[in-house]
Amino acid sequence: MSELIKQFPGQTYAEWVSWYLEQMPTAIDDATERICEMVKNLALAVPKIDSAMVRRWVEDLVLTKTFVGFCFQGILKAISEKKHLKYRVTTPQDESKGIDGYIGETPVSIKPLTYKTKNMLQEKIEAKMIYYEKLKDGIKVEYNF
Repeated sequence: MSELIKQFPGQTYAEWVSWYLEQMPTAIDDATERICEMVKNLALAVPKIDSAMVRRWVEDLVLTKTFVGFCFQGILKAISEKKHLKYRVTTPQDESKGIDGYIGETPVSIKPLTYKTKNMLQEKIEAKMIYYEKLKDGIKVEYNF
């Protein structure tokens, strides 16, 4: 949508509605169908949620994801020191775009090495990629920027 709005030649909401529906005549109906299907799937899933499942999710969020974030900071720090640049972690808004941090002003995304082989992933991350591989005695990091 952010790319589409850049193409919009008008100024008013009414012009936007008219222009958008001209450009994307089935988009509202298509999105409605997809969302309705998701809601049906959610309705089937909700009864299966129990306290054990919620606990596993909370443990993953609090323990695993927090620790992985800590490891990502270590990767950012190590690369930034090699490049003699500062690093910083991201905001939730950046994270939603797949950005895990910045080295200097360069956005970076940190993924496991196996991510390269997952052809079915269609996400487009506007960042330099850093890949890591877990080894018995630590991790191996690969990047090219």
